[in-house]
Parts: sequence; structure tokens; C-alpha cells
Amino acid sequence: MEKHLERGGDDEKNGESVLMRHEKKCRDVVFLIIFIAFWVGMVVNASFAFKNGDPSRLTFGLDYKGNVCGSKHANPDLHELDVRYWLNPSQFYDSGVKNGKLDLVRSICLMECPMPSEDTLSWVCLYPEGDIQMSVDDWIERDYDYFETLSPDMRNSSLRLQGPCYPVIFPSVNVHWSCQFIARASNASLQHWKQMGGVEIKEDIVLDKSIHQYINSHSAVLKRYAADIGKAWPVLVVCGGLIPLFLSVFWLLMIRYFVVGMTWMAVIFFDALLISVTMFCYMRAGWIGNGVTSSIISEHDLYIHVYGRVAAKVIAEVQALIIFPVVPYMIVAIFYILWFSVTLRLFSSGQILQNDCKSDCCAYDLGLKRLNCDTCCGYSIRYTHHIAVAILFHLFGCYWATQFFVACSSTVIAGSVAAFYWARGEVSHKTPFLRVFSSMKRLMRYSLGSVALGSLIVPLVEGVRSTLELIRFKLKNANAKADTCIEKLASGSSRCCLGFISWTVKSVNSNAYIMIAIAGKGFFSASEIATELIIKNIHQIGRVNIIGDAILFLGKVCIGLSSALFAFFMLDADKYRFSHNKISSPLFPVLISGGLGYIVARLFFGVVEMSIDSIILSFCQDTEEHHGNPKYAPAFLKETFNDLSESQRLIQSYS
Repeated sequence: MEKHLERGGDDEKNGESVLMRHEKKCRDVVFLIIFIAFWVGMVVNASFAFKNGDPSRLTFGLDYKGNVCGSKHANPDLHELDVRYWLNPSQFYDSGVKNGKLDLVRSICLMECPMPSEDTLSWVCLYPEGDIQMSVDDWIERDYDYFETLSPDMRNSSLRLQGPCYPVIFPSVNVHWSCQFIARASNASLQHWKQMGGVEIKEDIVLDKSIHQYINSHSAVLKRYAADIGKAWPVLVVCGGLIPLFLSVFWLLMIRYFVVGMTWMAVIFFDALLISVTMFCYMRAGWIGNGVTSSIISEHDLYIHVYGRVAAKVIAEVQALIIFPVVPYMIVAIFYILWFSVTLRLFSSGQILQNDCKSDCCAYDLGLKRLNCDTCCGYSIRYTHHIAVAILFHLFGCYWATQFFVACSSTVIAGSVAAFYWARGEVSHKTPFLRVFSSMKRLMRYSLGSVALGSLIVPLVEGVRSTLELIRFKLKNANAKADTCIEKLASGSSRCCLGFISWTVKSVNSNAYIMIAIAGKGFFSASEIATELIIKNIHQIGRVNIIGDAILFLGKVCIGLSSALFAFFMLDADKYRFSHNKISSPLFPVLISGGLGYIVARLFFGVVEMSIDSIILSFCQDTEEHHGNPKYAPAFLKETFNDLSESQRLIQSYS
């Protein structure tokens, strides 16, 4: 293997050691250009979303004029009317029997769902206009009923279920801002209707099922989940941003000053959180325990040696590493705020178009003062294929951008730690932040293309994996017969292989970023160098990484679970259960909070992970270049690895 590193101590200048022998130039420039072009597409996508989207469409329905219920933009007089109510029970029944498309049924926006009266027949009339000399506030005060003021022709039209007033025959309740009909009609109201000479109204379970299926369709549920993000944004800020920030910094400080105890604290805290979450969900938690860890973690384990003596030492000397993750954290926070805003508008960026009923139906038009057979169905939101493509593009962009930010953070940390190593562990106390700034400068100037390439591979692999998993799921649902043992084995094996490939890619990427920071190579060359070093020194690297990564993974999960648990408690407030900001389900905000907490923890815990991996790879490179006698390893590091070698010889002799 060619030599990639240059001596450090004598060449140290202004607190920074000269690390690289290689020619300094930009690497993988093509992929940097692709990344920039992709971001231009993201900006265009966002512009389209902000121009055409309205997040209120995700929660509230449309009335017969095309207004979004509860929206202040369409009609300020109707902003308090946020509940959708389907007017014509006959049209509603026919739509449910034929195709179940309730978008074709005329609807109106009300303040609350109307209930039948026991003494008389209640009515819900259209918004007052034309000959109806009444303000919207008066119309609301009269419970949307001005039937008594209608002319004889309008009354006859209403008795034929053609408006402008429609009878309230069926009880209804507010379910996700739509009035869910109860199939059993009010006997008193139905009797009054028949006495007035109204046309026949069918009562059937179809009324109940139609609304239930419409409200709980996959598209409707997805829209509500997206709307929940917008309503619960304070929860995401607190539980997905601030809480994991505090916990991550606290965790790093504990590793710095109390690293040995952190091993058991991670396990105990993880178990406690699992029990808390499980008890919160009313599930049994008696199977959780931490006894199994005693067989793999002991006082003299490699994890304690390396993480206790190396990680704590590096963090103590290169103190800026504890503060540095705040930089990518702020960038990621701003990105996710903008990304969620665009997401809400993309999901609601369809066109509001008038429906074509394709049936013989007519409705009274107060503005035209006559029956109109062209607009009896109202409006609906139409989504085109390019919106679906834009959403997929936006989701892929989020994954790629997240991986890119994490990769940049990892590369900067690796460069800072490598500078510490190749300077023989010497630190300039006058410039404690200079190594981090220099590493950031090298990344921005030479390695952004390589980082863009590495961060692109992960979402591509995960995209292929998700696509194959979706195909497998659809094929399984299409096949009614039970799978044979061979089919189950093949399916399970393929999923395990895809999962292993995904894990391998992420592991190779992480080590490649280290060699990019150290050797300044392109992504594929750095991957080759790192893989070769790991294979040659697998006996020194394997167990340390397995145990160390497992403990750090527990820490990340702990912070993610803590964020999710706090989100549960915050969403239990009346603000999110009963008010205008009522969410359909706490599930999605809780999952998002937990995911954001995990990402924040990953940014901060990358300090420890990348520090250890960078030190080990630098040590292996130094050992190889100097024929088994590392020249630049600090004294405490040589002592640590000598102790490890002695421990391994003792273990082998006893085994």
C-alpha cells in the first residue's frame, strides 16, 4: 500500500500538523455537480409547493363552492366553519351504493355537526346570498336554517332534496372534521319530513360505511398524518430538537468524565426507557432485563480500555469536538424546518376543480335564482402524477441531505482526530479550535464531492431495498395461498441479505470518510484503503467496534426513546386533543420526534465513534508504514494497544 500520510510533529504549523503527502485537489467533482443540481431541483420543487399548496386542505374538506373549510384565505366569513357536512342524504346514499366517491356529494362547511330535533324538523341551508337577505353571522345564529323565509318554489325544491335547504334526518358526529352519519334516522324528524310531503329518504348501513371508508382510506389517513406534523410543530421543536440536544451534550460530557460508568448507565437507562414506553402503551414489560450484558462487558473489556483511555483522552485534548456538532445540528435543524414546510405544501398542492357528476341531478343556485344541473356535486382536489413524482423526489432529497450532513460532520471529526494523532498527541492550547476549523476547510475545499458520492450510495441502496420489499409485500397479498417452507426461507434469506448489504455499505462509508480526511483520496480509493486496513487488522478492530458501536447504539436509541416519550406526554395536552389544533393520532408526531432525536444523537455521538475509528485506522496505517513499530502514536495509545495485545495473548493461552 502506498504511503498516504506525512509526519506531523516537526511540520506542525500554527497548531495544525501537515497530514497529507498527496496532491491537494478536488475529488469526485462530478458528484458534487450532481448534488448541486439536485439541490436546484429541490428549490424548484419547494417553489412549486409554496405556490400551489395549502396545508389546511390536508385536514379540512371542501364545500360546494370550492372553499376549504376553516380557511381564512378563501372566505374570511367562513373561517370558523371547519366541519364538513354532506347535505343531500339521497345523493349521499346513491354515491355510496354506486362508487363510494363522496367527493361527488355536495357538502357545506359548518361550525359543528347538526343533530335532528325531537320537536320539529331541522334544516341546513346553503350560505345566504341572492334573495336571502341575511348575514353569515345571522345564518350561524339560526343554526344554518332559514327554511321559513323561503319562497314557495324554494320550499318545493327543498322538499325534493334539491335545495337550497336540506333536512337533518340522520344524527352525525365530528370524526376528523367530517360529519359521520349514523345510519339510523331520527323517527321524529323522518315523520315530520313525510308529513311535509318530502321525497323518500333511504336509511341503510351504506351511509355509515361510505363515510367510514372515505375517512379511513389510505390517502385520507396519509393526509391527516402529514397535517398532524404541522399542528404539532412545537412538539417537534422541543422533543425532536431541544431535548435530544441537551441529552446528547450531557452524554458526551459523561463519556468525557465518567466513561466506565457510561457502559452500565446506557444499558440501565435503555431498559428503563423500554419499560416506561411499554407501560405507557399498557403492554407487559416483564421480559426486559440487563443480565445478558454481563457476559459480554466486563471491567477489563476492550471497550473499557479503548473508549475509556482513548476516546476520553481525545475529547479532553481536542475540546472543540464537544462543541463542533452544534454546527451540523443547526444546519440540520434549519433544513428540517424548511423541509417539513415544503412537505406539507407538496401533499396539499393539488388543483381544486369542479366535479362532473355524470348523473341527472340538479341543485338550487341562490345566485342564479333557479335550479342548476351543472354544479350539483361541488368541488374536489385533483392530484396529478407529477405531484407524486415531486413528493418522491422530495423524500429522497431529505434522505440524501441527512446522510450528507452526517457525512460532513464525520469527515470533519475524523480530520481533527487524525491531526491529533499524527502530531503525536501534541495539542496547541492556544488554538484549541484550529484543528477543527482546518478540517472543515479541507472538507469544503477538496472533499465535498467525495462526501456527496458516499452519502448518495446509502439512499440508493435503501431505495432499492424498499422497492423490493414493497414488491414482495404486494406479491404476498396477491397470493392467497399460504407460503411453503421453501418460499418463506427464500423470502427471509433475501431480506437478511438486503439488510446485510445495507449495513455493509454504511460501515464502508463511515471508514471511507476517515480515509478521505486522512489521505485526501476520492471516495472509492478511500474505501479501498480503509477496507484493506481493516482486513489486515481485523483482530484489533473487530471486537472494539462491535461492543463499542453496540453501546453507542444503545445511547442513540435511549435519546430517541426519550424524545418519543416526551412527545407522548406533550401531545396528551388538551391543546392537541380538543381544540382547533386537534391531531388525528399522536403516532406520526411521536415517530418523527423519536427519529429526529436519533439523528441529533447520531450527530453528537459521531464524535466518539469517529474519534475511535480514526485513531484505530491511523494507528494501523502508522504500524504498517513503520513495519510494526508505530512512530506517531501517542504514548498513552501505545500503552493501551500493548495492554490489549497482552490481554489477547492471555485469552488465547487460556482458550
